[in-house]
Amino acid sequence: MAALFLKRLTLQTMKTDNTCIRRRLGTYVVRKTALAEPPHTASAPRPSCLIHTATFSTEVDQDKRGKKAKQETAFRNVGRKINERIIQVLDEKGNDLGPMHRANVIRLMAEQDLRLVPRDPGAQPPRYQLMTGTQIYQERLRLRGMERAEPKPGPTLTKELTFSSNIGQHDLDTKSKQIQHWIEKKYKVQITIKKGKNTEEPENKMEEICNQILQTMPGIATFSSRPQLIRGGKAVMCVLRPLSQKEENECRSALGTQRGDALKRGNGNDGASNALHQ
Repeated sequence: MAALFLKRLTLQTMKTDNTCIRRRLGTYVVRKTALAEPPHTASAPRPSCLIHTATFSTEVDQDKRGKKAKQETAFRNVGRKINERIIQVLDEKGNDLGPMHRANVIRLMAEQDLRLVPRDPGAQPPRYQLMTGTQIYQERLRLRGMERAEPKPGPTLTKELTFSSNIGQHDLDTKSKQIQHWIEKKYKVQITIKKGKNTEEPENKMEEICNQILQTMPGIATFSSRPQLIRGGKAVMCVLRPLSQKEENECRSALGTQRGDALKRGNGNDGASNALHQ
């Protein structure tokens, strides 16, 4: 009995030892393999470098292009920086020297102490003029004076005027003078004429008043918006505006033609009457 117990204890001990050995051997093999093979894990990402780039903006690019184009077309001395190989050259008096090579132009500038300014860069070949420093200064003063003399476009303001169709002739004349004063100051005038309480007045009386006001300002104003019924036919509204420069010139020429025709007709009548008297 004791011998059987000892045998079983020996076998159990052997199994336990073998299991421990296998475990330790497996751990050793795994460690060696891990050291031998390179790690398959991804390397940590490196911090990216910050690159400063210009912000894209269409408006900024357009402004830059506009400024560049304005500088290119401005009146200036180009010096020796002639981009074109052949250019059309004018002398300081405006005489045409014909097409010239830029090397010859530079030599001419050095010999006569002249500057080169663009006159028509878009022509083929581009047109330039030789000028003295005094001429360039005087031309710049002239261009600056022209810029100051040109009226700067601004917002067109509108004046409003409202009155009844029962208005008297004296009051209508006063309002017409006020409207003409505004028109001369380049204002638009919105006129609203309300229908009077008198039901016997003509239906088109309000429109006739608008036309009558316009007739007091020949060659000065015209309709920006013709008379039209509003408020369910209880009022008429129109807008007068000042004439443009082109319209003023056309009106003056038309008035001059009419006066000339009237004078011719008057002279013809006088001649006929003189012939009858003779």
